This record gives sequence, C-alpha cells and structure tokens, in this order.
Amino acid sequence: MSRHILIASAILLAPSALAQTPDHSDHASHAPATQAQPPTDEHAGHEGHTPPAATTGHSGHDKASPQHHDMRSALGNYAMTRDASGTSWRPATATHDMVMSHVGDWMLMAHGNIDLVYTSQNGARGDDKGFVAGMVMGAAQRRFDDGSALQFRGAISPDPLMGKRGYPLLLAAGETADGVETLVDRQHPHDIFMELSASYSRSLGAGQSVFVYAGLPGEPAFGPPAFMHRPAAEPNPEAPITHHWLDSTHISYGVLTAGYVNGGVKIEASRFRGRESDQDRYDIETGELDSTAVRLSWNPADNLALQASWADVTSPEQLEPDVDVVKWSASALYTQSFDDKTLSLSAAFARKDNSEGVILDAWLGEAALQLDPDWTLFSRIEAIGTDELGLIHHGPIEDVARATIGVSRDFRLSDSLVVALGASATQNWVSDALSPLYDGDPTGALAFVRFKIM
Repeated sequence: MSRHILIASAILLAPSALAQTPDHSDHASHAPATQAQPPTDEHAGHEGHTPPAATTGHSGHDKASPQHHDMRSALGNYAMTRDASGTSWRPATATHDMVMSHVGDWMLMAHGNIDLVYTSQNGARGDDKGFVAGMVMGAAQRRFDDGSALQFRGAISPDPLMGKRGYPLLLAAGETADGVETLVDRQHPHDIFMELSASYSRSLGAGQSVFVYAGLPGEPAFGPPAFMHRPAAEPNPEAPITHHWLDSTHISYGVLTAGYVNGGVKIEASRFRGRESDQDRYDIETGELDSTAVRLSWNPADNLALQASWADVTSPEQLEPDVDVVKWSASALYTQSFDDKTLSLSAAFARKDNSEGVILDAWLGEAALQLDPDWTLFSRIEAIGTDELGLIHHGPIEDVARATIGVSRDFRLSDSLVVALGASATQNWVSDALSPLYDGDPTGALAFVRFKIM
C-alpha cells in the first residue's frame, strides 16, 4: 500500500510543481496558433455583445474566423475552450479542434475521432482483440440579444460494434455483457448514444450567468470531464481502470442540471437516473431521476481547472439493484504551452462508499506532451482498491496499479481530417493474493490508427 501512497502523492503534487513553469503566453512568438483565448470582461455586462472570437484548429489550420464566429460558451461569458463533457470544465488553454460554420443565426460545430485498435494483454487473464472505438460530436448554438444562449448537442459512438464483451483491459471491472455476470478484466463498450442534450443560459452581467442543462442521455455534475475529453487523456484510446470511480456517470439516461457561473467559479447541482447502462447498447433507456450530484468548479487561471464533487447514486449496478453508492471526487487539470510545446496533466482522487459499508478509493495521474504539431507522448498511472478481481466477487479488497506510456504521430490529410498512428505499453501490478490468478504482474501493448475530425 505504501507504493500506492507514494504514487498518489506524486500525482497530486505534479500540477502545483508544474504551475511554476514560466508562462510565455504574453509573448506572441510563443503562442500556438490553435490556442483560443477567453473573452475579456470589458463588455461582460453588455447584453448581446459579441466579443472577438479566437480561432480554433490544428497546426495553424484555422476553422473559425475571429470576425465571424462568437467563441463564447453556451453556458456563460467565458471561452468556449473551457467547456468539456456535459457541463464540466477544463483549462481554457486546452484547444478545441473542430469544424465550424454558420447557418443563419446558428453556429454549428463538429469534431470527433474513430479509433481502429489492436490490444494484447498478457498473463493468465489476458486476451487479444481488434476493435473500433471513439466518438463523433455535433453542436448547434444560438445567441440572443438579451445575452441568453441556446445549445443542442449530440454524440454517438461506434463502441457497440466491438461486441457486448468490450475489449481486454486488465484490472478493470464494471457493467455486464449478458445481464448475468459482471465484466472483469475488460472495458465495456459505450452506448451508441453518448449524449443528446440541450442547454439554455441567461447572462446576469458582470461575468455572471445561470444555466439549465438536460440530457437523455447526458452527464450530471460529478467528477472531472469524461476521460475522452480530458486534454491529458485525449491521445490515449484506452479507458482508465478508474473510470467507474471518476466518470462512469457520463452516459446517464436522464439528467437535469442547474448552475450558476461567476467568472472562474461555477456551482451546479443535478438530478439524474443512477442506473448505469445495461447490455443493450443501441436503445434509449428511461427511468426516475433518483440520484443527486453537486459540483464546485474553479478555474483560477486559464491553464488550470479544479473541481470537487459529491454524488448520491441510487442502484447504479443492474446486477446489484439494492446497493446504493455515495461518491466523492476531486481533480486538477493543467494545460500550458511553452517553447512551442504543450503539456497537459490530470490528477484525480475518487471514493466509492456503498450502502453495504464497502469503501473503495482510486487515484489517477495522466500526462500528454505535444512535442510539435505532429508528435505527442502520453502516459497514465492509476491505483485502485477493488473487491471485484478475485475468485469471489466482492471478496477482500485488493490494491492494484497500472501504468501506461505511449506515443502518437499525426498526418494531416486535409484541413478537416487528420490520421494518427500510435502505440502504448502497459505494466500492471497486483496484490500477492491476486498474483496467482494473473501469473504475477502482467504487461500489455496496444497499437491504433485514429481518424480525427478537426
């Protein structure tokens, strides 16, 4: 356990140490062409004012003209680049690469990626599999003269094509393929509909706003952004084993959120359906909004996003309908550009406390270093306490950990399409009690081709 404490300490100390990196954002020669800047507060109280918009794109290929595109968020008078999955925040300095256009009064946006992946997980419980994963998102936003904004957003995933058993992911557990047994040492596929949501916000002037968000499915106000929306995790096509601690609620079939924004601070609360998705990945599920989440987000600087959240989740697991879970999470996301490079970090902690008195903790650290417009290094390290990996489901709590390092190379095919080739290697560590089941500490490798819509 001391190893996991050291890992957790390093994870949490990393952002504060790197925050001391000299900030070159004031030097025009060092600012990347793809980095959007937040709107100024000079006219924040002027209803209907459209501040100069920042460009988005990749490697200097701009997709939005400062003269023609309003780059404010649909939830308030701040940079759109601060928005992540659901209503969560990430650093404003993290770029949003997307295709944009205007149709009448509406601004239309699209982005996403499709991953062709082959993974090989070693050991007695490992497996090999080729699969397709990813997501494609679209949004339509309209702003009104009174300072209000309306947005519709949708996201779909090809994950169901990989089959109900998902793909091999040692040390992961959660959801089910057949409605009878929990998936163990595998990552479940996401539903084809990842988000179908609408939001409406109203400016209160002076950088303040209120908003409502509804989704079927959608994401309630809990945790950091879902892993595919965290800047430090975006290059990695593999899900983290901490997924069911931090962001398993990102596809909730029934969400209603209300929030208040004041500059870099946001407080929000959600009512949502606590039951996680079943094994049918193509349907729209419905049910009572029986769970509650509250989140406080604070972006003290453009390059830092902090959040703390709590959720009382009713009957999340289909196979254990009588078990409720109280969850806590805290996270820090950091993105900084320097010397023509971009560094992104994630650090997070989460706890699950179920109604049977079992408390399980999880720690996560992620990093991505964009060396130039084409090459990116990425890594992830995680440590969890779990009772789902032994011969007896919900047996003794065991401490396990996992570390991954990888690299990807981008090849631009057009202004709106990029192909990336990448690979990663993973080392797993299991407890002494689990070691015979895994043949020691197993390793794994992964290779992928990614098609990115920019």
